[in-house]
Amino acid sequence: MKLFTAIIVSAALFSVAAIAAAGELQPYDERSDSPALDLPDLGGREHNLDSYRGQVVLVNFWASWCTPCLMEMPSMQRLATALQDRPFRLLAVNVRESRSKAWKFTKLLKVTFTTLLDSTGEAAEAWDVQIYPTSYLIDADGRMRYVAYGPVDWDSDEVIKHIEKLMPGGKAVQQAASD
Repeated sequence: MKLFTAIIVSAALFSVAAIAAAGELQPYDERSDSPALDLPDLGGREHNLDSYRGQVVLVNFWASWCTPCLMEMPSMQRLATALQDRPFRLLAVNVRESRSKAWKFTKLLKVTFTTLLDSTGEAAEAWDVQIYPTSYLIDADGRMRYVAYGPVDWDSDEVIKHIEKLMPGGKAVQQAASD
């Protein structure tokens, strides 16, 4: 319970700063295929980003020491719940921490989306993660379409509209196909 209280106190102290520095979805200009992502989840099951083709994927890099990372997780959970029956998946990649530490924080924050373990930090390096959290929206064809540096209000109407446009049959996908 002390750990949970410490998280809440830290979140309250840094909330004003985090809100002021909140990340926004920015178009990813290079429109390239996303780097490889082949990592185990908290239960040891391997996940490969290529296996999610046909779905929009939010890849979020985080760590337990990162207060803004922890603050955005409830909105990520609400997003995952809101889009659970749609072609959308959320992959939260914990960087350079133990399985037990990542598991503890996902339980404290009551998140049920997939958490992957990048214990060596190699995936974060391949994805050029320099700031935590850093998130990427990957379209159904496996291309990076948006990036966010810093925490995002993931269940906002604006973000959901961006995600829906990337879903198979969405406007953005149809426009890109005709280009």
